[in-house]
Amino acid sequence: MFERLQERIRTFSSGDRFLFFVFAALLGIASLTCLYALEQSFLVEIPAYGGTLTEGEVGSPRFINPLLAISDADRDLSTLTYAGLMGLSGYGTLIPVLAESYAISADGKTYTFSMRKDAKFSDGTPVTAADVAFTVRKAQDFALKSPEYASWSGVRVETADQHTVRFILTKPYTPFLGLTTLGIIPVHLWEKISNEQFPFSNLETNPVGAGPFKIAGISRDASGLIESVSLVGNPYYVLGRPYLDGIRFNFYSRTEDLANALASGAIESAYDVSTARALASSYARVFGVFWNPNQNQVYASAEVRKALSLAIDRDAIVNTVLGGYATAIMGPVPPGGTVIQTPVPKPEKPTVAAAQVLQSAGWSYDDSAHMWKNANAKQTLDTITIRTSNIPELKNVASAVKSDWERLGIVVTIELYEPGDLSQNVIRPRKYEALLYGMVIGRDQDLYAFWDSQERNDPGLNIALYANKTVDTLLEEVRGSADQKTRISDLQKIEDIIASEYPAAFLYAPDFTYAVPDDLKGVQLPQIIAPADRFATVASWYRSTDAVWPFLVPKK
Repeated sequence: MFERLQERIRTFSSGDRFLFFVFAALLGIASLTCLYALEQSFLVEIPAYGGTLTEGEVGSPRFINPLLAISDADRDLSTLTYAGLMGLSGYGTLIPVLAESYAISADGKTYTFSMRKDAKFSDGTPVTAADVAFTVRKAQDFALKSPEYASWSGVRVETADQHTVRFILTKPYTPFLGLTTLGIIPVHLWEKISNEQFPFSNLETNPVGAGPFKIAGISRDASGLIESVSLVGNPYYVLGRPYLDGIRFNFYSRTEDLANALASGAIESAYDVSTARALASSYARVFGVFWNPNQNQVYASAEVRKALSLAIDRDAIVNTVLGGYATAIMGPVPPGGTVIQTPVPKPEKPTVAAAQVLQSAGWSYDDSAHMWKNANAKQTLDTITIRTSNIPELKNVASAVKSDWERLGIVVTIELYEPGDLSQNVIRPRKYEALLYGMVIGRDQDLYAFWDSQERNDPGLNIALYANKTVDTLLEEVRGSADQKTRISDLQKIEDIIASEYPAAFLYAPDFTYAVPDDLKGVQLPQIIAPADRFATVASWYRSTDAVWPFLVPKK
């Protein structure tokens, strides 16, 4: 047939032969194009290995160790290099990581974990129950001064065998499962290091963990502070090698420097930096001005607390000061859950509404003395001193609150403290009359430490010195109940009661924003407790893709 075709072509004139070959070539190209398009219509795009990410952050890490991490930079790198029995999904639920499965006893006091037998640290050594027990016992060692001490105090840990670990609680505590996200450190590297040497070990900046990444290099400035950290994928990560080959962190001393680096392209991603291409999620935090009646008895008066709360224009704070990246609130439970938020009042004139509350309770304003007086109670309200952290957001919020209260005829002073100084010398000894502060609420919305009457003194976190027996009972029930409907119902009652008593002028719950490059896929933000939660799905982030037939799609 081919020979006959050649003979036929030879009979063509030179012009006909030229046209024949042109049309034959076009037909071939068209056929190949159609076949390619048909193939592409059936192919599936999947993540591929490769690519890196350059992240920026304010601060500098010191302890890349889940037992000593105190800064956001510490926690970020600890989250990336260590893994716990459980981890966080992109939906905010807990998923097994080093654990294969777990069981909870009928009385809610015993948690038994079966560990994955193929789990390894980044140095290739197996992760065993002994590593888990060692990590927890170090957290419980008061001499180590771990930030995790309070969470694990009173929990008994036992190893049944090499891959089974058991925790025994003194009483049911529903949020306990969340504690098992604590990163596990290897006993074979840490067991001979004393508590005094712990913070100074080279393992603090050259960690060996079981997380999705491991440290590849560290750069320091002339003073020894870490300027950048390079991470590469951990091939032993039990949930599978990350798609990204690596992540580089550049650290900055100021928010302005971080924003400039993002704008110039020196970094590709950063959190809490306003940009049009930022992802957003809700922070499980509530900010407000908390009263201390022990410093000034006037705050023991419900009408004073209510009036001062109503005088604040929360919408103006959210939209003007915070750029819209927040939600106005009136109660202690952060938005984003199942609790119905207490409605935020929106009077046309907040100052007038606040004055009416005071006047209806027997208060009157003395123009000559520039103060509110209550002759019956022999009380006066003329000045307020707000104490807060010396950080831009809180400075600006404090200024807005000051303006609102001064419209009510009250002289307001703002005192700023560095965060560590505020905690040590103001909050712990309860030396404030009005404290502008934020409460970080756990994922299980356990409010016990913030509002139970037994937590009014240091180290408790009840900074409003609030006491209500009904709320105390509800807080205990929320902690101990495994029934979700009961917990939601109790939380709703707590929200309603506390909001109605105005122990604080609740202001807003901030949004978490995370700027990422357009081609970074797979990023899924859960509700954020700490900024490190943004890395919940980091092993699944990718910048490269492949096209394969559906039956060749790998399971990850």
